[in-house]
Amino acid sequence: MRLGGVLNLLGRLLIVLSLMLLTPVPFSFYFQDGMISAFLICSGLGLAIGAGLVLLFLPEKELHFKDGFAIVAFSWLFLALLGALPYYISGWIPSFIDAFFESMSGFTTTGSTILSNIEILPKSLLFWRTMTHWLGGMGIIVLTLAILPLLGIGGMQLFQAEVPGPTKERLTPRIQDTARILWSVYLLMTAVETGLLMLGGVDFFHAVTHSFATLATGGFSNYNTSIAHYQSTYVQMVVILFMFLAGANFSLHYLALKGDLRAYWKNEEFRFYFYILAWAVFFIFVANHLTHTYTDLIQNFKDTLFQTVSIMTTTGFGTADFDKWPPFARLLLVTLMFIGGCAGSTGGGIKVVRCLLFFKYARSQLHRLVHPRQVETIKLGKMRVPQDVMIAILSFFAIYIAVFISASLLVTALGVDIVTGPSAVIATLNNIGPGLHLVGPTQNYGHLPPLAKLVLIFCMLAGRLELYTVAIFLVPGFWKMTRAPRLRWSLAARKKQA
Repeated sequence: MRLGGVLNLLGRLLIVLSLMLLTPVPFSFYFQDGMISAFLICSGLGLAIGAGLVLLFLPEKELHFKDGFAIVAFSWLFLALLGALPYYISGWIPSFIDAFFESMSGFTTTGSTILSNIEILPKSLLFWRTMTHWLGGMGIIVLTLAILPLLGIGGMQLFQAEVPGPTKERLTPRIQDTARILWSVYLLMTAVETGLLMLGGVDFFHAVTHSFATLATGGFSNYNTSIAHYQSTYVQMVVILFMFLAGANFSLHYLALKGDLRAYWKNEEFRFYFYILAWAVFFIFVANHLTHTYTDLIQNFKDTLFQTVSIMTTTGFGTADFDKWPPFARLLLVTLMFIGGCAGSTGGGIKVVRCLLFFKYARSQLHRLVHPRQVETIKLGKMRVPQDVMIAILSFFAIYIAVFISASLLVTALGVDIVTGPSAVIATLNNIGPGLHLVGPTQNYGHLPPLAKLVLIFCMLAGRLELYTVAIFLVPGFWKMTRAPRLRWSLAARKKQA
């Protein structure tokens, strides 16, 4: 690993985020909420640290995969630390661990919160809170690749380490162009949802912040009661539509914008995603009806549709307290939490395509037991799935189970009950937000022990970066052959002596 090149690029990323920290300033000025100095201090501190790293360490001409993993993991960790400063410096979240939890939850689009009263926060801080969702949804590295061509050196390594899914689709030969296309689609969809929400009577500030949270599948709302605050079927339907779209592969949206609307249904993963949602809505609706959870069929359908889409896309918005639904409905929702959205989406979870290929692989193994000589090829659509991709998927499931069990044991060992603890791990590892019982949709994570919050912060980061990018640091061989950083001043001194 080239430590100097990693630190140099980390500095550039810190500079980018520091400039993003200035975007809430106009809202603070407009609403006169007294947050201008806090954002300026945080931005200045980030710029100073970022510039120091860039000036101190020399960049590398070429990045390897080790460097890509290190840059992505360290950048997400340090950017979340920087993003926590506005909460902490302003005093609205006096505990730094809580501020770090809220920031990591934002950037990883988890949507879990330690806040019990969201509505009292300053408007500019609410804007920053949802903007961390928006920045993390498509990916900080992907954004930087799109706006800083200088990061094109080793860009594919960074892209592969951050973008979710077992395979990484390149829409163009140049990775920078792919990053620009993805962010352009992301920006367009955010603008369209903002406009549609404003047509439903939502003011600009709340429309854009809720659009940030929707398209990122984050779930941070400006209201304690989330989307239920609006009591509007129109607003709920708009949010449902864009949650569903955000849970699909963004490359399909790009193809649709180019005129190929059939690209959605031709994609096997999208069809599987649609069918899972449709059947889940049906079964939960029936379960709620048979247990008399709802007396109004229309309200039952609206809440069931909203919560099912919200949970499977890992958004976490709420219109109903699903923790009061019958056990079957809650168990089905927990199952959807594990599945998550499609590869190439902003959704979390294991991903639909991994589950689909895992089922196909299991089926092929059963067939081999009956027909030992039969050679069966696993396909996704019309494309043959390479053996190394299947091995990577099986390895992912193994690591996923190990992390889930370990984190659940750690959280419960700290005194958290057996329902709250594992469901909190599920909610954070899959970047969903609400869990069950004491971290349910009407609760928060503020009451958990500090060490439990640190475990869940790790789960958020591991889930967003798809485990491998974080787990690889536990492999001793990763740290071997780490090159000492090249300092600019030492190079200048050697040239002077020569």
